[in-house]
Amino acid sequence: MEGEHYFSAQPAGELALREIDVTLAGSPHRVVTSSKIFSPDHVDTGTQVLLANVPTPPAVGDLLDLGCGWGPIALTLALESPRATVWAVDVNERALDLVRRNSHMMGLENINACRPEDVPDHVRFATIWSNPPIRVGKEVLHSMLQHWLPRLEVDAEAWLVVQKNLGSDSLQRWLHGEFPTLEVSRTTTAKGFRVLRARAEQADD
Repeated sequence: MEGEHYFSAQPAGELALREIDVTLAGSPHRVVTSSKIFSPDHVDTGTQVLLANVPTPPAVGDLLDLGCGWGPIALTLALESPRATVWAVDVNERALDLVRRNSHMMGLENINACRPEDVPDHVRFATIWSNPPIRVGKEVLHSMLQHWLPRLEVDAEAWLVVQKNLGSDSLQRWLHGEFPTLEVSRTTTAKGFRVLRARAEQADD
């Protein structure tokens, strides 16, 4: 199916790099993108909504961009929190290569672009920002969130942006039921997207 290509670990087709101008963390930047990744021509609307409605990220600690694509969220986290360690995680090797290229172009040295299995098990996150790949299907999406959300530090927050007509409300209900130690709320509705906030609370003994 067209549209699944950016979920592939090794996208088919020749790498055709292109440069685009974007605004990240309030400043203009030139980045490199390519075909066979998500939104290669611009910062997609969902990510724009997320970045416009999240708080300033923690200044230090480990910060996660889950499903990073070419890197608009990870790059923003790294720009806003230069003393933090940003994990840009994706299954798409082409996307990870682009994040590394963009980090180098922008002089950012605090981004680790890697596959999910390459994040050490002991790492816990001071925040998670994600425009998750809803089109992979509920089973895969739920498995992703079951793996990563429990790795939030106590009192840390995850911020997810989900298109309203692709199941944001049902995802919010699932999060409520699946994670008893997360306080889940909807903070924003804009341009057909919802921003969901999940705050990790101390588990009961």
